[in-house]
Amino acid sequence: MRITYEELQETFTRVLIKLSFSEERATLCANIFAANSRDGVYSHGLNRFPVFVEYVKEGLVIPDAEPIQVSENGVTQVWDGHLAPGMYTATIAMQKAIELAGANGIGCVSVRNTNHWMRGGTYGWQAADAGCIGICASNTIAIMPPWGGADPKLGNNPLIIAVPRTRGHLVLDMAMSQFSYGKMQEYELSNKPLPVDGGYDTQGNLSRDPVAIKTSKRSLPIGFWKGSGLSFMLDILLTSLSGGRSTPVITAGGKEFGLSQFFLCIQPAHLDEGLIEEIVKYTQSSTPVEQGKSVRYPGQSTLNTRIDNLKNGIPVNEAIWQTVLQMQ
Repeated sequence: MRITYEELQETFTRVLIKLSFSEERATLCANIFAANSRDGVYSHGLNRFPVFVEYVKEGLVIPDAEPIQVSENGVTQVWDGHLAPGMYTATIAMQKAIELAGANGIGCVSVRNTNHWMRGGTYGWQAADAGCIGICASNTIAIMPPWGGADPKLGNNPLIIAVPRTRGHLVLDMAMSQFSYGKMQEYELSNKPLPVDGGYDTQGNLSRDPVAIKTSKRSLPIGFWKGSGLSFMLDILLTSLSGGRSTPVITAGGKEFGLSQFFLCIQPAHLDEGLIEEIVKYTQSSTPVEQGKSVRYPGQSTLNTRIDNLKNGIPVNEAIWQTVLQMQ
């Protein structure tokens, strides 16, 4: 089943206004949810929307809360999100980082007491669209064990790096787990196994079964011990910069809210696109492993999916779509 981007966005907006969002804030959040599905990140678009609505109803996301700046030191700022919708706060924080970079060459905004920003790549694209290099990260509830451990003590703590480029921005958006829970949900809804091992089952065996991995809460860190270490250090960085809640504190609360994030922007005086193209071309010259497929750069699939979904409609899970329609 496919629907238009406009129908998706308008439906989200109506639901959010019904939940006491202002029209302006509802439109911003709805646009981000719809854009995530448009770009093929269904796990943080339509599929995540019912969870977001439940968090609003539970008071974990406060529709009219306003993020405020609490301190400033040179090119760095600290903000308190006051549990406002995470997409709203993240958009503001990245815009502030862009403004700091425009004035000083670099800017960094850290945020505490914020909420899930949905697709982290949204804010990488935001920075790149403004001509900036963007780096941002968030902590999460614990969903994977540290390397050498058996129980979950680390978040997937996504990391985003974006570089502006005339022929299509380069945007890396990755979780520290091999598959985010949202991505595993996509495979579960499609009744498909993961393409590679994504974690462990309850018996401690490596598994491609998304249900078994979600049950065990033992996602596999990317790069094994390397991903484990990077997740750990990102939580240290985010929490200490913002003075916010760490993965241990978030996890103890039982719900994923009140997160810590940071947004770094660099306004390059000169970004040599010739050198960028040299790297892209060299990387893509590698012989594809699968016949008929090509080597892709980070962000390339997003652009291709965006074009296709705008032309032919956005694929939606019919059951979730009907659930959202009943919320209007």
